[in-house]
Amino acid sequence: MNYLNTFLFQIYPYLALAVFAIGCWARFDLDPYTWRSGSSQMLSGKWMRFGSNWFHVGVLAILGGHFVGLLTPHWVYSPFISASSKQLLAMVAGGLFGVVCLVGMTVLLLRRLFNPRVRATGGGRDLLVLVLLYAQLCLGLSSIYISAGHLDGGQMILLGEWAQHIASFRGGAASYMVGAHWIFKAHVTLGMTLILIVPFTRLVHVWSMPIAYLRRPFQVVRRRQPAVDYTRR
Repeated sequence: MNYLNTFLFQIYPYLALAVFAIGCWARFDLDPYTWRSGSSQMLSGKWMRFGSNWFHVGVLAILGGHFVGLLTPHWVYSPFISASSKQLLAMVAGGLFGVVCLVGMTVLLLRRLFNPRVRATGGGRDLLVLVLLYAQLCLGLSSIYISAGHLDGGQMILLGEWAQHIASFRGGAASYMVGAHWIFKAHVTLGMTLILIVPFTRLVHVWSMPIAYLRRPFQVVRRRQPAVDYTRR
């Protein structure tokens, strides 16, 4: 096993998670007014709702699928579904929501690049985040093609073992990534990089889920009444 593989898949994940946790805490404590998504909808609402909704629906479904699929031990689901069937399910669901996310992200990226008002008020980090997310999504969709070449579910089990070893702080996690296709390795590495840069970008708003809005009372809006002239008798 080479040193690069050991660093990327045994050491780098913990570095990324440490920067993520400490960086988010420090930013919230020291600079809370920058803790926001930086929405540009007021500058230009055209295509914003469509792109944002499709992107968020897709990315939340993908993240949920990755979380459950990678961190659930094989012995938990093996009595109900085989590894090959689980891989096929992941390919179909991941492909569907990946396309939804890709459409939304394409709209957001084109809007960021070609809308003068949005481009003028945005920063380099905003564009960098979109480009990295776009690249990560393309790698994920490309991995479906690679997975179609081995439907036995073996590679999925190895990826799950890697994630479970990292999550449980066990050694030897990098050994499960030695024989993985380079697309899987790039996908995992870029995913860790995105986690690492969260505290320094607008991605921090993933912590601030607006659950309270679901139980917030409706806003009461009253028609403005004409002013009363008390000088007239």
